[in-house]
Amino acid sequence: METSGETYEIRQAEIIIDDRDAFLCTLQEIARSNSTHIVCFDADKLAGRDHAKIALHHAVRSFFSGKPISNSFEMEALLFAAGSRQCLVAALFGIKKGINRIFACVYPGNQDVWKDLSTHMHFVAKTWDEMTPEKETRLMVLFGITQEELDAVGRERMKDLLFERIALLHVNR
Repeated sequence: METSGETYEIRQAEIIIDDRDAFLCTLQEIARSNSTHIVCFDADKLAGRDHAKIALHHAVRSFFSGKPISNSFEMEALLFAAGSRQCLVAALFGIKKGINRIFACVYPGNQDVWKDLSTHMHFVAKTWDEMTPEKETRLMVLFGITQEELDAVGRERMKDLLFERIALLHVNR
């Protein structure tokens, strides 16, 4: 996706994290040395790749507008992914200790960063866009979607409800 002349790239990866804080420091060092930002979204808490794209789009718009919600681009992206102004809620949408399936995002795009990241994560061709009943239930809880809302729009439009909540974050500032 193109935003303000800059591009970002999203790849799927699997990682095992023993020390979350140390891993975040490693990501910050890689990002700093490549003049970019790295955001890792928990794929199990997102409604697929489009969810990551929309969160990044809104984060770019918000953070570089001069009126961001948070003090870092990475947290801004997590806040939009969560559709929340609460950092503790947003942190749930990032990496955790243990096994992680993530959408690794780099903004602005930088091919060198992927080489550095490949020593810390295993990139996969999987999409993780499937909406299983378990994932639907998890997302309903995370985003406060009621059964009545889902019945009104239909299960096939659940992503639309999620993306609406993300967009409303701009409005409810």
